[in-house]
Amino acid sequence: MSAVQAKATPEDTRARIAETAEALFRRLGFHKTTVADIAAELGMSPANVYRFFPSKDAIVEAICRRFLGELEDKSWAVARSRGSAASRLERMILDVLANNKRNFLSEQRVHDMVLNAIEHSWSTIEAHKESQRAIAEFIIRDGVEAGEFEVDDPREAARLLMRSMVAFLHPVLVSQCISDEPDVEAAARAQFRFVIRAIQKKA
Repeated sequence: MSAVQAKATPEDTRARIAETAEALFRRLGFHKTTVADIAAELGMSPANVYRFFPSKDAIVEAICRRFLGELEDKSWAVARSRGSAASRLERMILDVLANNKRNFLSEQRVHDMVLNAIEHSWSTIEAHKESQRAIAEFIIRDGVEAGEFEVDDPREAARLLMRSMVAFLHPVLVSQCISDEPDVEAAARAQFRFVIRAIQKKA
């Protein structure tokens, strides 16, 4: 083992395994890549990989947590940016839609990884959904304070808003929308503007 490897922390090694696995998943496809392939690429034994991840699904979960964390960071940046609350909510939703659309159309192997995480790592997906709901709640509370929205319970309003937009936020449903809608972004905007009227303060 090299001096660099000897100094690596367990977290460093986990990160290297996840990065190498992601590169192989993108190149070979998730289903065709084995833990043995990942180990060979790293110059270690499969048993050593299993010391850090109990299964290939666990590696996928770690990769998806990073993907979803990056998406949440972008959503928080939108939430804290300038502009009306309605425009920030719309931008947040369209950003998530754009991410899912890009994965489905251009990064099919990434899309496959996300679908696997939905199937096998439900807690990770649930945590992401709760994070996105919390971001929507943050924006709605801003809107209430600014006199833009009229809402008794911002938390519940955020939950209902995100549920109403789920066809444009869920990776599986987005793929269906893309097939059904010639302009999925326009459809998302129309749906959002219909829903947002329920909480906008009446003149």
